[in-house]
This record gives sequence, structure tokens and C-alpha cells, in this order.
Amino acid sequence: MHDYYMREAMKEANKAEEINEVPIGAVIVYKDEIIARGYNQRETTQRSDSHAEMLAIQEANAYIGSWRLEECILYVTLEPCPMCAGAIVQARIPHVVYGASDPKAGCAGTLMNLLDETRFNHQTSVTSGVLEEECASLLKQFFKKLRKK
Repeated sequence: MHDYYMREAMKEANKAEEINEVPIGAVIVYKDEIIARGYNQRETTQRSDSHAEMLAIQEANAYIGSWRLEECILYVTLEPCPMCAGAIVQARIPHVVYGASDPKAGCAGTLMNLLDETRFNHQTSVTSGVLEEECASLLKQFFKKLRKK
């Protein structure tokens, strides 16, 4: 099942690439249904918080009618950064599934694991490496094209 939802997150990443954004996508699942989607839009909005996860969390909050997303799973193509990891903890999301690791900003286990920090009042379990090669390829191809320009 993780593969199916990660492919849906990859569709969101493709939407970002279509508008020359870094191709990162996310979906949030509640009771086996996708209730929220998001893709990176930092350049479009000129807002530093327009990450895929942040936008999906906002949409899920509206759908559920609560800031607590305690029965949801977040799927994202790239390991969450510190900002997104913090938002995940604050939203009480119990589980995150990500594709590619982020050696520069990954805070779900690569640089640190803010999602499993016991000093916080909520921890989030993590499944990493789902469709990792495909998720990483989206980013590699995007930056390869960018360098050619």
C-alpha cells in the first residue's frame, strides 16, 4: 500500500516540476483515503513555508476540521526538513513515509530525527526509502536540467 500512496505523492511532485519548482510532493491519508495533496511552491508563492508537506497539512486540517491529524499518514517524496518535521509533530501525525533521504536537510533520521525526539510531547514513526530510487530520480533529473540552462 505504501507504494500506491507514494506514487500519488510523486504525481504531486510532477505538478511542481511542471511549474519549474523543485519536484517534491506529498499526500495525506486518512482511513485509507487521500484527503490532502501538496507540492512544492516556494518560487511561485515566494513564501518559505510553501513546502509540499506544509500545504498538505493545511489542506488536511481543513478537511478534518482540526489541527490534530492523529489518524493520518503523511507520504512525501523527500525526507522532511526541520520546518516540516516540526509541523508534523505539531499536527500530531503518527506516521510519515518518505521516499528519498535528504543529506542536506533531512530531519527524519538523516541529519537528525526531530520526529522521534522524546523531549517533545509527540513522536512520529517513520518508514523511509519507499520508492527511493524513483523519488531521488525526480530530483536528480530536475537539477540536471536546471544546470544545463
